[in-house]
Amino acid sequence: MSNAGPMRGGGKVLALCGGVGGAKLALGLASILPPEDLLIVTNTGDDFTHLGLRICPDIDTVTYTLSGLVNPKTGWGREGETWQFKEALSLLGGEDWFSLGDKDLAIHVERSRRLAEGESLSEITAHNAAILGIAPTIVPMSDDSVPTIVETPDGDMDFQHYFVRDRCEPVVTGIRFAGAADASPSPVFAAALEDDNISAIIICPSNPFLSVDPILSLPGVGAGLRAHKAPVVAVSPIVGGIAIKGPTAKMMAELGMDVSALGVAQHYGDLLDGFIIDETDRASASEVAATGVAIDIAQTIMKTKGDRTDLAQVALNFCEKLAS
Repeated sequence: MSNAGPMRGGGKVLALCGGVGGAKLALGLASILPPEDLLIVTNTGDDFTHLGLRICPDIDTVTYTLSGLVNPKTGWGREGETWQFKEALSLLGGEDWFSLGDKDLAIHVERSRRLAEGESLSEITAHNAAILGIAPTIVPMSDDSVPTIVETPDGDMDFQHYFVRDRCEPVVTGIRFAGAADASPSPVFAAALEDDNISAIIICPSNPFLSVDPILSLPGVGAGLRAHKAPVVAVSPIVGGIAIKGPTAKMMAELGMDVSALGVAQHYGDLLDGFIIDETDRASASEVAATGVAIDIAQTIMKTKGDRTDLAQVALNFCEKLAS
């Protein structure tokens, strides 16, 4: 599709977002849409407390990406980072398996201080976004703690222990989200689920199990998305049987799923109205469509800013087509 500008029908866009891959598409959407028309709901299942600091990896990746501060080589962390704190911590024998850069420390320290003083994660995220000049709204999926627990043959693991400390090496037998049943969507997110001015809901190309399912695990979210009049469109994070980023393909295989765009579509099931697959997977389009979801085909690998903008426009155009 051509880059024809934002949705002609107007309305707001709700984007569900994980870390690196999701942040790239969120940046593309932010480059097209008026800032007041974009709400980015970010996964917090990855959040944890480390060295006494509250770490929110996906929120920070989205924040750094939209503010232009992100390390372009990694897609996470800050550009021009230094590591003297980590080196000093290692010298003391401290837990240095989770890398905290010298610049990155500031956001964790300030977040932890504000949380201790009673501010919500939503309030702190909004404050940081404003300070860093981000115009679209970024909110956590919840102000409650909903940690992702990875189940393995050797026992349950905190997500960051699985993902960072153990480098995704343990076999995954299941995933659960602790406390989800007692948590609530953040206030802005909850309001969006009932907002008739939302005209498109886009699930960014993030890990379905680790980045999107935590959001869907919150009470009322799945039902709210299914009941909303806006079309729900997801971008496949699997291209040609390979995950663009992270352990998605490995986890799908270990959970006995088809490692393909089809497997992702089957996982989301009737939540989706539309599904965008990569040109590489064009031959499987009819098989994916047989699940009952509308299909669009596009270049989904986002290497440049132009790629991100183009894919964002494809998603917006697809939503508009489905809505009409």
